[in-house]
This record gives sequence, structure tokens and C-alpha cells, in this order.
Amino acid sequence: MRRVLAVFLAAAVAVGLTACAEPGANAAPPAVAADTCPQATTPLASLDLVDDVRGHEGPSTACLSSHAIAPVDDDTPPALPVSVSDSEGHEVEITAVDRILPIDISGTIASTVFALGLGDRVVGRDSSTTFAGTEDLPVVTKTGHTLNPEAILELTPTVVLTDTTIGPKEVRQQLRDAGIAVVVISSDRRLDTTDELVTEIAAALGVPTRGEALIDRLDTAVEETLAEIAEVVPADEADRARMLFLYVRGSANVYYIFGEDSGADSLIDAVGGVDVAAEIGWDGMKPMTAEALVAAQPDVLVMMTDGLESVGGIDGLIERVPAVAETPAGANRRVIDMADSEILSFGPRTADVIGALARALYAPEPTT
Repeated sequence: MRRVLAVFLAAAVAVGLTACAEPGANAAPPAVAADTCPQATTPLASLDLVDDVRGHEGPSTACLSSHAIAPVDDDTPPALPVSVSDSEGHEVEITAVDRILPIDISGTIASTVFALGLGDRVVGRDSSTTFAGTEDLPVVTKTGHTLNPEAILELTPTVVLTDTTIGPKEVRQQLRDAGIAVVVISSDRRLDTTDELVTEIAAALGVPTRGEALIDRLDTAVEETLAEIAEVVPADEADRARMLFLYVRGSANVYYIFGEDSGADSLIDAVGGVDVAAEIGWDGMKPMTAEALVAAQPDVLVMMTDGLESVGGIDGLIERVPAVAETPAGANRRVIDMADSEILSFGPRTADVIGALARALYAPEPTT
């Protein structure tokens, strides 16, 4: 089921991104300095918390203190060759990892490769890989997240790490036919599958001990962040924020609600919110309906930053989707946005993403 959802997500997101992207665009990492997101490094309980998380008025943005990916301390050299069975059942032998090309729809694979300490071997990127240190890497996606085989072949990668969120699959086969080792990583992106993702990538690159080190670091960070959030979550579930993840691309007229098993639900659970999509039986990612939106009655809408901007902000969203105004979130203009390449990445920055969303929910910075 989750495999199907991942493919479905890829199709939905790709439609929107294709409509918004310029062919071959080299997106630069967001220029966010640490002092523009001061709350990111302040203990959550020490911030000015809202009195009523359900009734708070006004938008907020979830931001990270840094867009850099810190590598693990382990520098054990890759042990090659290795043979792996990828998520599509292909038996792949990797004999060299000196030219790595990690590509998916969220930039998660690339961030994981960098976290494993192999960033200096990465030769290209997808359009979602925008964290610090990737600025000069050539983009190998055409429009949105469609692979450009010519651009990939020009980079002569020794191994391509990808998943089913990006395609088409015929390009992956074209790369195999050209003698390139192509490893298809699992596309299941959730809070509880991050360790598996790291294990798959580390195994394919011949650095299992680095993978173990990264998993230890990630698990510790997530546990600490969840514990920090637990201190501020209302004890009574009736007082917890009712939240809904809304994916939009105004230029393509794409409006989706992300429900159970979409990955967005695990984010909402992690910050102590109530996933209202689950209450109305919304599974996976489906086109939004006004009826569903009104039935869900969210206090908070969670959105991607570019998606919110694509409809002209909150005013534009309400104008295009009048049903938003019939929800507490619309009445209170309570929308939390976060960078597209970060919010559903579920990689090395998982703990930071959860922490940022929690701060935007419980301690939003005053708007001017």
C-alpha cells in the first residue's frame, strides 16, 4: 500500500512542480541565516508559548537554523564491490562509488549521502536538493522532476541512487543499459522508516558502519525532540490542534489533502496534533473536495511554502478555495508553511523538521 502511495505522491507532486519549474533550472539553496530563525535553536519550553493552540490567530513559518548537512564522524572507506537487491527486485553490483548521483523528488537521498560523509563524491542533483554545499552541482531533471538521461550520462556516474518518485522508469533502464549501476531505494517516506532508508543507502555505497552511526545520531535526535515536544503538548486531546496537510500548486490547479499513510500524518502525530484527515477516513493523497475540508474542520493547515505562494498566500487560497473560510484555520488565518524540500524529506534533518514545525505551532513568531 505504501509503495502505491509513494508512486501516487510522485505523480501528484510532479504535476505541480512541472507547471512551476523552468526547464533545467538550477535552484539555489534557500538563503536563510541562523539569525533569521532564532527560535530554531532555543528550547521549545523556553519560548513564548501560545495560550490556546487551537484558537491562535495568524500564520507562521517553520524554519531550520541551518541548511547544511553534517556528516557522521565515521570515515571508514567504502568496502567494494557490494551486491544489493533494490526495492524493485533488481540485483545490482556496485563496484565504484567515486561518482555518485542521488536523485529523488524530495532531495532525501542526496541529504543522506552527504550525511554519510560522501558528499564530495556527488556529481549532480535533482531540483529538490537545495541544501548548503550543493549549489554548484548540475541539475539532471528537466521540468519538475523528470529525469534528463542526456544530462545524467554526461556526468558519467558510477552509481545512481534513486526511487520511484522520479522517472520515467524507462530512463532508469536506459542508464542500466549504458552500464551504470542503478539502485532503486524504497520510496516510503515516514518518520518510522528513516532508519531503513539510511540502511539501504549505506549498504549500496559499501559503508554500513557509517549508516549505523548515522542511524544512532538520527534516533537520538528524534527521541530528544519528541521528548521536548511532549512537554508542551496539551494533556487533554480536546485541547490539541486539529491539523490538516494541504498540498497545492495554483498554477496547475492542483489541490490535494494528504491523509493517513502519506507521511504528513506522521509529522502531525510527532508534534502532538490531531490528524483530522484520519477522522474523516482520508487515506493517502487524494484531490481535495470542499466537503472534505469542511467536514475535517482543521484548526491549522500545514502547507509547503511554494504551494502557498502559488495561490497568492492565505488570501489567494481562500479566494480559490472558499471552503477554507468555513474552517477554524481559515477564520483564524492559521497556516503553517515550510520549505518544499524540507517538510516531507524524512532524512538526516527529520528531528530538525519536527522541531521546526512544533515551534511554528506552539511558539509562532509574531507577524508584522
